[in-house]
Amino acid sequence: MRKLLRDFNGQSQPNSWYDLYDDWPLIEASIAAQYSIRIRQHGDMSWDEFCALLSGLMPETPLGSIIAIRAENDAKVRKGWSADQRRIYSDWRKRSAERKLVDHEELLDSMKKMEAEMARLFGGGG
Repeated sequence: MRKLLRDFNGQSQPNSWYDLYDDWPLIEASIAAQYSIRIRQHGDMSWDEFCALLSGLMPETPLGSIIAIRAENDAKVRKGWSADQRRIYSDWRKRSAERKLVDHEELLDSMKKMEAEMARLFGGGG
């Protein structure tokens, strides 16, 4: 499994709503739709410029639409979704959960945090 890429500020993105590799076709289509730029025709585009274009994508683009589904937290909104929207949402959540399980350091860190929180809540841990 590949590691998460750094975001545009140099921080890792554990809650990122897209994957640069898996969502590449959506990224290409979104940049083409919003900016009329074909990335494959711009081999000389700098990483900084690419990051600026990607971070400025609007919700009406193909990637923006998918991200809106993946990031939805309101159960009332999700209740009215189509089968395809539910599939996109659940596939992303499943993939994110699997990614967390693969990263053993992150899993151990999460477990330690949960242990500490449980001890705090129930008065244990001395």
